[in-house]
Amino acid sequence: MRASLPGPQPGPAGVRGFTLIEVMVTVAIVAILAAIAYPSYTSYIVRSNRSAAQGYMLELSSLQQRYLLDARTYAANLVTLNSSVPSHVSSNYTVTTAPKTGTTLPGFTVTATPIGSQLARDTACGTLTIDEAGTKTASGSSGVAGCW
Repeated sequence: MRASLPGPQPGPAGVRGFTLIEVMVTVAIVAILAAIAYPSYTSYIVRSNRSAAQGYMLELSSLQQRYLLDARTYAANLVTLNSSVPSHVSSNYTVTTAPKTGTTLPGFTVTATPIGSQLARDTACGTLTIDEAGTKTASGSSGVAGCW
């Protein structure tokens, strides 16, 4: 006598798997999660790019102050400061520095202008600036409080 084994039997009656409805429900759930996560992710990338540019702007401000101590004037550009924009910043922002004109006291302005996808996605902040006194500005609708 042979004992029968429990479990699925070979042949069409014993085939196990997922139904089309189960697969479609799973696909729908994944699509909904992706639709929620993607905008949050792009927002995080925009803020991260902005933060990298702000960090470099603060570094340039410090370099300008050190240059003032040595040369008694602010540097005219990044080459004079012996600095170049890091690649993770230059791919999203054009960063420049220039002395202020039309003022009796020496001064400078560091400007970061968004380019490419950063320009399209970061309309709330736009162009960022900082000057010799540490005064920060943002050209977008969020203003200084929302961008710096």
